[in-house]
Amino acid sequence: MALIALAADKGAPGVTTAAVALGAVWPRPVLVAECDQAGGDLVYRLPAAADDTAGRGAARDGGMLNPSRGLLSLAATARRGLRPEQIAEHCQRLVGGLDVLVGITSAEQAQGMTWLWGPLGRAFAGLAPVDVLADCGRLGAGTPLNDLMREADMVVLFTRATLEQVAHLRERVSALTSELRGGPPIGVIVLADPRDFRASIAEVDRIISSAQHRLNGPDGPVPEPGPAPAPVTVLGGLALDPKGAELLSGRWGGRLDRSLLIRSAREVAGTLAARLATAPGAAAVPDDFPAGPAGPGAGALGQSPPYAPPPPASHPSQEGTGPGAGPPASAPQYQEGRR
Repeated sequence: MALIALAADKGAPGVTTAAVALGAVWPRPVLVAECDQAGGDLVYRLPAAADDTAGRGAARDGGMLNPSRGLLSLAATARRGLRPEQIAEHCQRLVGGLDVLVGITSAEQAQGMTWLWGPLGRAFAGLAPVDVLADCGRLGAGTPLNDLMREADMVVLFTRATLEQVAHLRERVSALTSELRGGPPIGVIVLADPRDFRASIAEVDRIISSAQHRLNGPDGPVPEPGPAPAPVTVLGGLALDPKGAELLSGRWGGRLDRSLLIRSAREVAGTLAARLATAPGAAAVPDDFPAGPAGPGAGALGQSPPYAPPPPASHPSQEGTGPGAGPPASAPQYQEGRR
C-alpha cells in the first residue's frame, strides 16, 4: 500500500503527535513507524496494550512499550535481508489498538543504521494492505532518511504559521525538491491556532506558492537534465490543541472525537487518503478485507476494536467549534494489527 513520510524542519515540533492523531482516524489499514534519528518518544508517551500471546507475566494494559522490540530488533534481522512480512513481529500495540513500530531511543543508536533506511522504505511500501505513516522527526541537510523518503508515496512536512518556522520550511522545501528530484510529491500541513485556522493555512500556502514561482521562473520551470523536481502542495492544517494531545494519550478526560485535534486530523487524513487513492499505480484495499467502523479495512494487520484511550483522571469533557466543527462522529479508532 502507501508509505507516507512525516517530517518537520528546525523549530517545528509535533510530528509524533500528528502521526498518532492521523493513525487514530486513518480510513484504511495503518501502521505508525517511528523513524526519527534523534530517538523516538512513543515508549515514554503512550501505554502498551496487553500482549495476549506472551503468556504468564506479560504486561497488562497500560504497561510500558518495550524499547528493544521495534526498529532495533528489526535492524538486527534486516542485515540478512528485509521483507515486508518480517515487520509485523517487531510491532507493538497501544492501548486502544494502534499498531506501532517503536523507534530507537537515542541518536547514538542511529549512527550504525544508515544502511537501513532504503531497505526499510521499500519494505514499508510493500506492506499490503497496510499504509505506513513513518514519523521521520526533524530533517537536516543530507539526512540518511532521504533514502526512505525516496521510497515514499508522499512526503508531508509540518510547520507552524510563524515567520521563523515558515522561513525554515521554505528552505527545507527547496532542498527536498532537489534531493528528491523525480521522487514523491511533497505536501505541507500547517499546525495552526484554531482561532486563526484557515487564515494561517492560506498565508503559508501563499508563501510556499510564491517561493515555488520564484524558483521556477515566470515562464515555468527551467528545463534541467534528469527527472523533474517534486511538486509541493499545502494540504491543510492540524489544530494546535494541547488538551486534545493530552486526551490522545489518556492524560485528560473527555470526548476524543470532539477534540479540535481529532476533528482537524480527520480532515487531513481524508485529504491524504484521497490523494493517495488517485495517484498513478495506487493499490486498492481488497474487497474481501474485513471492514470496521473506522472505514474500509480498519485495522493494520487485523480487525480493530472501538478506540479506548487509557483511563484518565476525571475532568469535564472538551467542546469546541474550531476546525472540523460539525455534528460529532463516532469515536475514532486506533487501527489494530494482529500478529
